[in-house]
Amino acid sequence: MQVSIARFIKKSPHWAVALVAILLVSFYWFVWAEERYVSRATVVLESPQVATPEFSLSSLMGGGGGNTADLLLLREHLLSVDMLRLLDQQLGVRQHYSENGDFFARLRDSEAPIEDLHKYFLRRVEVDLDEYAGVLNIHVQGYTPEFAHDMASLLLEAGEDHMNEMGHRLAEEQVRFLEQQMVRLEDRFRETRARLIDFQNEHGLVSPTSTVESINQVVATLEGDLARMQAQRNALASFQSAQSAELRQAERSIAALRDQIIEQRDRLAQTAGDSLNRISAEYENLELQAQFAQETYSSALAALENTRLEAARQLKQVSVLQSPLFPEYPTEPNRLYNSSVFAIITIFLAFIFSMITMIVKDHRD
Repeated sequence: MQVSIARFIKKSPHWAVALVAILLVSFYWFVWAEERYVSRATVVLESPQVATPEFSLSSLMGGGGGNTADLLLLREHLLSVDMLRLLDQQLGVRQHYSENGDFFARLRDSEAPIEDLHKYFLRRVEVDLDEYAGVLNIHVQGYTPEFAHDMASLLLEAGEDHMNEMGHRLAEEQVRFLEQQMVRLEDRFRETRARLIDFQNEHGLVSPTSTVESINQVVATLEGDLARMQAQRNALASFQSAQSAELRQAERSIAALRDQIIEQRDRLAQTAGDSLNRISAEYENLELQAQFAQETYSSALAALENTRLEAARQLKQVSVLQSPLFPEYPTEPNRLYNSSVFAIITIFLAFIFSMITMIVKDHRD
């Protein structure tokens, strides 16, 4: 028997190596490998349902994509170096993984650089995104059930705080910018209104534009009266002498109407002085500036209110669908699965090596 085994080993040493490797790896997984507890949690991000004054198709179409993006941001933060530093500070991650576990599974260097510690951390913490359900599945491995549960709970708490802080920071910056603009726009609005009121008080006119319209109506009325008086004078001149009292009275009325028309027209427009057309044009310019400042100020008020509502919608609540499990028995490592996979791969490689060896011998013959 020993001779046959020795002959087999001499004839096919690779199979012997494969068998020894399988036995050693199986011994490690079934005997040596230390058990690990796994705490699982399932979470989803939710935002408060705040009614907004505007309703758009883009807000409906962009709802799901925004939630997935937030989940991805939360996943990256949970697996980040910053999160690892927080966990190490509060739970002693470095100490736990360096003092527990077998030689191959533990953190060998308790003073390892943060980069190496982070690589080890990613082997013990899994955060998977289920895009169909829109949830995050968190798996935390620890050598004690208390540590695995505490670590999963702290991950959820720190993740929620981070998402809220990020949303608050963005919203506060937007609100702060709009409030600064509001102060500037309010000052400009008050300034334009004050200039308009001072202009009205200076010229004693509430609305020069209305005054111009009134004077135009007066001029039109006077011109109508002038036309009637001229017609009446022409009628009198046809049968009365130029020295008659009625004809002279008509001439005086016509002259008075003409003087009055000239006076009113001079109030409207003249080459020098404060004519009403200049005053009206300057008033309209000031009024336009005041209206524009008022509309801009009103738009800024509406934008500020919308931004405050959007700030409330930026709040993210990590809703726990499955609270962090307090494991009652270890589920890692999967001894049978790991041993079986290694054995299958090893046998497959040994078989390939045998085929190559046979092909080489055939070519030599």
